[in-house]
Amino acid sequence: MTEDQAAEAFAGLANRTRLRLFRLLVRAGEPGLKVGEIQRLLDVPASTLSHHLAALTTAGLVVQERHGREVISRADFDGVRRMVGYLTDECCKGVDLRRPNAAA
Repeated sequence: MTEDQAAEAFAGLANRTRLRLFRLLVRAGEPGLKVGEIQRLLDVPASTLSHHLAALTTAGLVVQERHGREVISRADFDGVRRMVGYLTDECCKGVDLRRPNAAA
């Protein structure tokens, strides 16, 4: 995962409704949830839900699959693993204090 991809993924969670939505999909697991079920459980308007699902999908944290007229949304657990990996890949490797952009 690149730094830009990581920033976009983390930005996708930087909204209370999207965070609640994502956590709901994590709890639902691999089967995911129908969009109508999500709307009912979160009690948000359809247009608001659509906006937040699109943001999470763009961020690489949610996948959607159409089954006839129904859309199933699920957490993209591979995307989550990539996010966590981005944070932990450099764990405990030390920091070169002589380099001005050592965090990059």
